[in-house]
Amino acid sequence: MTVSGPGAEETDGHGRAAPEGAPGDARTTVTVIIPTFNEAGNVEELLTRLAAALPAHLDCEALFVDDSTDDTPAAIERAALTCPFPVNVIHREVATGGLSGAVVEGLKAAASEWIVVMDADLQHPPSLMPELVETGRRARAELVVASRYAGGGSHAGLSGRYRVAVSRTSTLVTKGLFPSALRGISDPMSGFFAIRRSTVHAHSDILKPLGYKILLELAIRCRPRTVAEVPFSFQERYAGESKSTVREGLRFLAHLVSLRTATPVARMVVFGLIGLTGFLPNLCALAALTAMGLHYLPAEIVANQFGVLWNFLFIDLLLFRDRRGHRHWADRLGRFALLANADLVLRIPLIALLVDGMGVAVLPATALALLTTFVIRFVATELLVYLPLRGQAKNAGAGLAHEEREKEGTP
Repeated sequence: MTVSGPGAEETDGHGRAAPEGAPGDARTTVTVIIPTFNEAGNVEELLTRLAAALPAHLDCEALFVDDSTDDTPAAIERAALTCPFPVNVIHREVATGGLSGAVVEGLKAAASEWIVVMDADLQHPPSLMPELVETGRRARAELVVASRYAGGGSHAGLSGRYRVAVSRTSTLVTKGLFPSALRGISDPMSGFFAIRRSTVHAHSDILKPLGYKILLELAIRCRPRTVAEVPFSFQERYAGESKSTVREGLRFLAHLVSLRTATPVARMVVFGLIGLTGFLPNLCALAALTAMGLHYLPAEIVANQFGVLWNFLFIDLLLFRDRRGHRHWADRLGRFALLANADLVLRIPLIALLVDGMGVAVLPATALALLTTFVIRFVATELLVYLPLRGQAKNAGAGLAHEEREKEGTP
């Protein structure tokens, strides 16, 4: 949907540029992408403040990517009537990828040299938008982040100590996981930033948005060569309710795992770590079954299934969450359990071969057999349980490849 203010032009309704006068054409310097979900009470004030902040030399358009279930689209249409710059809307019937997915759709539709991403709730001050772009121009930066943690910045608008603690902890964990990709970014959780269109479009085919933290996705997968920061004070929400929920927190964790396991080696490491946690339900079940009087051998077999189920849940929900669509969950579980139990059947003969046939001591033979069957099970799980996505072999780990080569102690 296109909403016309003074000077607004048209799109084709899918965010693609129309043949002439399209949003973000050559004369437009910056596209401001604003993802919205039920933000009707904020739209008019947001556009008013953007218009007031806009310097004469900076051409601007606003692109709302809307997932709302209320009258937000109507509010945008009303506010656009008096807005001095073009206002356009992409309304998504299916909110794929959450807020980050909305931003990526806007990024693909924008054609300006600079793209600014900001929230609609006015916690990101619109008055700072021109400074982000000008800082990028002066510094020849590819990415400019509005940071709460740079000198002079503030997180005062965060409601309560709990949200402040969550924000701080998330920042520390994220920077610890990606020290190279996030070097120079003090606030990777920020949702307010400017980025050059050329930086995004060179990597748009490998973006896998999930949840709210789109800056994290872009910084890690697009790897901007030069980053600048502008301090800002996080404001209180103007109207409406916060969209932060426990579910979004879980999506953030899943996003971290997805980014950190973009290469096969990283996936294998996480696969092994999840496998180690499976000892806990295995041993607890074994203790309970033997305490009930069951013989230890059948108890071992049954208890092993508890560990298998535990491992499947975490591997399915975290490690391969984006590769589950081609098989029903019961099919995936059955295949996973078959491979996990076949591991035991394969390991015993292999140990016997190493000890009796090759003269290897029992402990080294067991360790070698465990390592061998682990690698086989990981490869088989990838190929037989979670088929790679089309084109994934080509793009896997793009934007992260040299991160794996850097000796910085990353997991």
